[in-house]
Amino acid sequence: MIEHDVLIVGGGLAGSRAALAVAQNYPHLSVGLISKVHPIRSHSVAAQGGMAASLGNVDNDDWLTHAFDTVKGSDYLADQNAVRVLTQSAPEVIIDLEHLGVLFSRAEDGKIAQRPFGGHTYSRACYAADKTGHAILHELIMNLRRLGGKIYQEWYVMQLIYEDGMDSHSQQVKGVVAYCLETSAIEVFRAKAVLLATGGYGRAFNTTSNDFASTGDGLGLTVNVGLPLQDMEFVQFHPTGLYPVGVLISEAVRGEGAYLINDAGDRFMANYTISKNRMELSPRDITSRNIACEIREGRGINGGKYVHLDVRHLGREKILSRIPFAREEGLRLAGVDCIDHPLPVRPTVHYSMGGIPTNIDCQVIGIDSQPIAGFFAAGECACVSVHGANRLGANSLLECVVFGKRAGEQMGAYVRDRPMPKLDPSPYIADATARIKHILAKTGNSRIAEIRQQLQDIMTEHCGIFRDDQRLRNGLEKLQAIRDRYENDLLIDDHGAVFNMELMQAIELGNLFTVGEIIMSSARSRQESRGAHSREDYPQRDDAKYLKHTLGYRQDGTVKTSDRPVDMSLKAIDSDRFTPQERKY
Repeated sequence: MIEHDVLIVGGGLAGSRAALAVAQNYPHLSVGLISKVHPIRSHSVAAQGGMAASLGNVDNDDWLTHAFDTVKGSDYLADQNAVRVLTQSAPEVIIDLEHLGVLFSRAEDGKIAQRPFGGHTYSRACYAADKTGHAILHELIMNLRRLGGKIYQEWYVMQLIYEDGMDSHSQQVKGVVAYCLETSAIEVFRAKAVLLATGGYGRAFNTTSNDFASTGDGLGLTVNVGLPLQDMEFVQFHPTGLYPVGVLISEAVRGEGAYLINDAGDRFMANYTISKNRMELSPRDITSRNIACEIREGRGINGGKYVHLDVRHLGREKILSRIPFAREEGLRLAGVDCIDHPLPVRPTVHYSMGGIPTNIDCQVIGIDSQPIAGFFAAGECACVSVHGANRLGANSLLECVVFGKRAGEQMGAYVRDRPMPKLDPSPYIADATARIKHILAKTGNSRIAEIRQQLQDIMTEHCGIFRDDQRLRNGLEKLQAIRDRYENDLLIDDHGAVFNMELMQAIELGNLFTVGEIIMSSARSRQESRGAHSREDYPQRDDAKYLKHTLGYRQDGTVKTSDRPVDMSLKAIDSDRFTPQERKY
């Protein structure tokens, strides 16, 4: 059994910032970080455009305006106490990152450069060209190594240990069971506190900007111990995924002045009332729906399934200095040089607004909204909720760093005087060994890739940008049918003990089924349109019935839903802006 005072699962921005916060503030504590990939291959490294903060280097910005933009962009579903923490902390964490060595791009006066992003009133996205996540994550990992944090790379967490705690009347999280991909060893990791920072689930859909590791692992771990997920119906489609591969063309490209063009050569954002004032810098849910409408009504390029993102007017020098990675991606994956030709784009699944519910101290909360002892979450896998029904660009990196840092500080304080929990590892080792043996023994007719493709196609067809009850109900029935194939007709070829990726993919696929069913069930229960959740059978937002968070969980083998209220605490500061109202841009 391996022991650490604090155990963090996930090596991206939220996990690495949390581990670093523990190491910085509580150097006497032992901190371990488990990642199923090398930490700097975490999906955070692909984040391009920027990180929002009201530094005021370009405009006369302030945290309250940032908070209002965030709440308005969320279609008023964000918890306003969490948004306050996010936006007030933003300038401080940017300076903190700079002191850790992050090389932000600079304005001519030497200050950190800031660019405009969709839905933000001012230019507040701090950036490192269009490789911002890469710049931040490398420095966090290097600083963590410098301070002695223990990193377990290429370990896959199979189970959360959640059992009776200090007394028989309460349960607590005591650690995890993990499988070493390199050696096939199974270990129990015991800890006083566990943080999940495992990222999103984009691989539940067939077109996504997410990498292959984004399979909802932390969400599956949480549901499997009987705890809920929150607001899972809100799936963000990024407007500009490179067609046909789905890889992201950053919002930074539109921030620098790119145009969205349809087959007639029109900048079509001007044709929609809600976006004609902000054009290409409208929020992501609005921009994605407009692109989808253009394609659906036959105005895609040559009548096809994409539109054009045009940057030619920016000029070669600006393209190469401000958005070099976007140009590289176009050349490498589509054979298009954006200096001379427009890029083909369409909406692609990008981000999860929902996730594991937490309070503002990153403690995971149960169905009764009470904290779960020893259990924390941060980053995209968590739902604190600062994004509500729709996330503004440049707020996700900010969330990861603000709440990752906060999680580490809170976990350090939480475990400081607590004893190591009592834990017998033997039944967990036995269960994990039996589970792996059971998977490897599967000799059916259905391969993982085939079932996963069917799952992704069903999610995309039945729970995409536009939804209705019939599509969602049919989608759930189809999901349950192919889940039966997954459980009873799977074929596993690889029985090797070293880097058995087929074994890991089989477990990941189970998490994708869990996530998919909760997304669809939550989407059926929310009979309104709000943010990224667009119901064609309920086209209006309904604050009287649905100004609340959705909880989705498994009970008696089926997915159930309930709800909890939304925090409205910023209304006391500025009721005119923070009282729910129609979104206008």
